[in-house]
Amino acid sequence: MTFPFAKGHGTRNDFVVLPDLDGSLHGDLHPALVQRLCDRRGGLGADGVLRVLRGDVDGGAHWFMDYRNADGSVSEMCGNGLRVFARYLADDGLVDEAEPLAVDTRDGIKRVTFCADREISVDMGRARVGGTVRIEVEGRQYDATSVDAGNPHAVVFVDSLDEAGSLHVAPGYQESDFPDGVNVEFVERRGAQLLAMRVFERGAGETQSCGTGACASVAAAAWVREAMPADSSPPQSPLAGGGGGSTTYTVDVLGGSLTVARDDVGHLHLKGPAVLVAHGTWTA
Repeated sequence: MTFPFAKGHGTRNDFVVLPDLDGSLHGDLHPALVQRLCDRRGGLGADGVLRVLRGDVDGGAHWFMDYRNADGSVSEMCGNGLRVFARYLADDGLVDEAEPLAVDTRDGIKRVTFCADREISVDMGRARVGGTVRIEVEGRQYDATSVDAGNPHAVVFVDSLDEAGSLHVAPGYQESDFPDGVNVEFVERRGAQLLAMRVFERGAGETQSCGTGACASVAAAAWVREAMPADSSPPQSPLAGGGGGSTTYTVDVLGGSLTVARDDVGHLHLKGPAVLVAHGTWTA
């Protein structure tokens, strides 16, 4: 097969971008092809693949992000990937950076804003905080907070990120809690609105960053009030950010820093860099 690609990253969470505007080039995008593209020895190397498709204009979005994990599995949402997706559209002249952008995803339509500092902000909507679940890593068990940020997450608050261990294998969890798998975040509180995070992503392993994971971590931190300003009111519903006014958090990840702002209606706005580093032709 021969087809064009681009390579990009958001805080070193990296992706292969496949332009396939009418969906005729890659068909169903076979998982084996995704695995080959993401292979860091025999392919291009990436945490996942972003296929660029035209969206349903009548449905409210001109573009659809078809996201696949590195193992070829389908994922509902990817926050860092969505910013890279938007950067590709802008750099390729397909959208105007001066205008807001609507992108359809498996988690619904997301609103994207190109910022003056060349970073990109995405309205990720509300994150739904669930109950307490158990996570096991290297023989140690932790209580975690389950969060639906468009995809499933389990957020573990730790005294030090070293407690996450090597993360060479997936943390253990009850399959009944997460029948479709889960992203696990280990989060260290470093200030009232400053978090540090490591993450093991389903279908990819430990990554340098995770946008939905940053949102899930902020949602969990706000819900348990451990990272909320003392004068803020707690949320009044299971939707994180359902009250308490707007607050901005910084989330430090291995690949850099992201910001997550909770607005006064409970939406989480993920902001960070998105960079394209290469364009080419796949000929393998």
